[in-house]
Amino acid sequence: MTREQLRIVFMGTPEFAVATLQRLVEGGYNVVAVVTQPDKPVGRHGSVLQAPEVKKYALEKGIPVLQPEKMKDPEFVEQLRQFNADVQVVVAFRMLPEVVWNMPRMGTFNVHAALLPQYRGAAPINWAIINGETQTGVTTFFLDHDIDTGKVILRRPFDIPDDADVEYVYDGLMALGAQAAIDTIDMLLENDGKVEALPQDTLVEGNTPLRNAPKIFKETCQIDWTRPAKRIYDFVRGLSPVPGAWTTMRPVEGGEEKVVKIYRTTKMDGMTTTGEPGTILTEKNMLLVATGDGMLRVDVLQMAGKKRMEARDFLNGFKNAADFILV
Repeated sequence: MTREQLRIVFMGTPEFAVATLQRLVEGGYNVVAVVTQPDKPVGRHGSVLQAPEVKKYALEKGIPVLQPEKMKDPEFVEQLRQFNADVQVVVAFRMLPEVVWNMPRMGTFNVHAALLPQYRGAAPINWAIINGETQTGVTTFFLDHDIDTGKVILRRPFDIPDDADVEYVYDGLMALGAQAAIDTIDMLLENDGKVEALPQDTLVEGNTPLRNAPKIFKETCQIDWTRPAKRIYDFVRGLSPVPGAWTTMRPVEGGEEKVVKIYRTTKMDGMTTTGEPGTILTEKNMLLVATGDGMLRVDVLQMAGKKRMEARDFLNGFKNAADFILV
């Protein structure tokens, strides 16, 4: 069987998934249908429907698109069956029922943005950076009944520089994931769907604890200034540029509090802590904040309702910053 004959159904929703779909289409692989989320209401009254990025690309290329509300809907399942897929490729989508993932003769594989079994869950890129990892990667694995637990087909590593934020790692893994999907399909083609896939428990190194990557909510993003400077530094870059780490500026003498998002910081190695955690020190156009074990320089921030700005510009318009404490 050739790539032109292999019938592929692709499942995904955001921009991250488009890179893989594009590689498949431009590589001459036979994508017979795309499954994505329903259009999302946007605008003040939700009166405008916004199509997922995967749908936009698929329609541009003339690929049929299915957008089921429920993956177990009998009508959708029958529509999907009619495409007679040999394999299904899943990137940044939703959990699938067995009736869907067990349908193709070669199975259904997922591209996950981490080196499984580490960082199972919805936000693997964010949590890898938040936890100060120096390496992450992508994994392709066959879907089974649980989330991100299926047998691993291949893994590809990706280094995380100490100054990298989510955008950098996202872009890198988006491209790496697309290549991993191509490599996985080529393996399936060469072996008529019969590839050696490893149980994830065989990939755990020694007594290394497994870290999960749960969905991130607003409360997840609040900065705890009592933590060490390095942990806060990683926390900020692990949430930048979106959704953004945040803190509250509280007047020392009492008064109105202000919510601030922080997008970039710098570790001030060797600088002794001044004041209790969250204490602000302004020095030579620098916005310094005391942490649990040292000082951290805030470089880029955004006041609620204002534009994102460099700290020096913030200080030019906010002369009394040192009269506040961050909590």
